[in-house]
This record gives sequence, C-alpha cells and structure tokens, in this order.
Amino acid sequence: MFTPQGPTLRELAVQALSSTMRGYDLLAPKFDATPYRTPDRVLEAVAEAARPLGPFGRGLDVCCGTGAGVGVLRGLCGERVTGVDFSAGMLDVARAAHAADGAGPAVDWVRADALSLPFVQVFDLALSFGAFGHFLPEERPGLFGQVHTALRPGGLFVFPVGAPPEVGSPAYWSLLGFDLAMRVRNALWRPPFVMYYRTFPLAGVVDDLTDTGFTVRLLPLEEFGRRADGSPRVRLVVAARG
Repeated sequence: MFTPQGPTLRELAVQALSSTMRGYDLLAPKFDATPYRTPDRVLEAVAEAARPLGPFGRGLDVCCGTGAGVGVLRGLCGERVTGVDFSAGMLDVARAAHAADGAGPAVDWVRADALSLPFVQVFDLALSFGAFGHFLPEERPGLFGQVHTALRPGGLFVFPVGAPPEVGSPAYWSLLGFDLAMRVRNALWRPPFVMYYRTFPLAGVVDDLTDTGFTVRLLPLEEFGRRADGSPRVRLVVAARG
C-alpha cells in the first residue's frame, strides 16, 4: 500500500479518524492504488457470469466508488449506466476516469446515500463491489429494499461473495483483528468510520434478500477454485425482483 502512488501512513490515519464519507473523500485520489480497489479478475469473472443472464438495458452500480463496477456495466448494458455513491470525492475520480472512454453506453453519476436511492423501477441490472462492509447488519434490509425499488420487475441484483477464511488461518485472524480494531475505534471516537469484514455472512444475506422480495440463486465463480470441502471460494449472488 505504501507505494509512491498510494496513500501514506499519515493519510491513512487521517482517513481512519474521519467519518466514512469524509474518509473516502480524502482517499479518493489515491484509492485505485490501494488493495481496497476490487481486483480486475473479480470484475471480469462477474462480467462473464452475468452476461448470459441478460440482455440488459439500464444498469446501476451501487456504491460505485471510483467506477470499477461502472466499467463492468458498460460492457453488459445497451442503454445507459448510472453510478451512485455518497462520496463526492470518489465520484469526481470516477467521472474523470470514464470521461475519455467512449466505449459503451453513456454514464450518469449521482451522489446519494444507498439507503435512500432516488430511483423507482429504472434499472434492469444492479451490481455492487466491495461496499457491503460499510453497512451494519441491521441496515441490510433497508439497503436491499432500496435496490429492489430501483429495479424494474424481473431486474437482477448481482454481487460476489467470498467464502469466509478457515478458522485459525492467517486471513481469519487478520479480518477478526481488523473488525475488533474498528469496533474499538468507533466506541472511542466520533464520528464513526463504518467498515467491517465479518458482518456479511452469505446465509444471512440470502435471508434478507428473500425477505425483501427477491428470488435468490447462487452461481459458483469457478475461476477462484474450491475449498477443501468442495464448496466454491467465491459465489455470485443473483437476486431477481419478481
């Protein structure tokens, strides 16, 4: 992370002590040089898995950040694409990144809270990458309800979900330590910075989507292999609005 292009330790510390929105405004110019940006192989795998589910007219990238998911949608949708995020700084970077790219449909950039989307039955496809850690578990039904309202009947909400790391593995302790540190930070410091890695379990997510009115199926993304028990390392959640 500490490369000439990425944020410095001081910049990360200032971000971590800011609100979620202000933190991303500050990080935005260097965000794509951090490990937080969704890897291209994930974007490509989702695009390939979603393409046979179309065709799609209008697409929505929920919590679009610097616009990586918008690039996926421009390859999948034939009419228009919208990126929505609550960070003005992230939207500025996304807008600049796509301004010179004439490939695919036109893009609209909308600043809005994902828990209060200004859309009603507009989109055929919604997706999201790497944003769900910014929502507490009790906020998930509201988030999914907003996406459900934004989709046309028959529209799809798709996103990848990785399997949790094995208990006791280095990744397990790393994510656990991060979440515990964030809980301590938010208990002692205001405003909060909401970002957790262990609050989006697949079973609970499927239940919340179903309760919201989606019909859910899970597609394995075989590019990422399988665990020792045979289960996929990464699944694509495909939630259809009835």
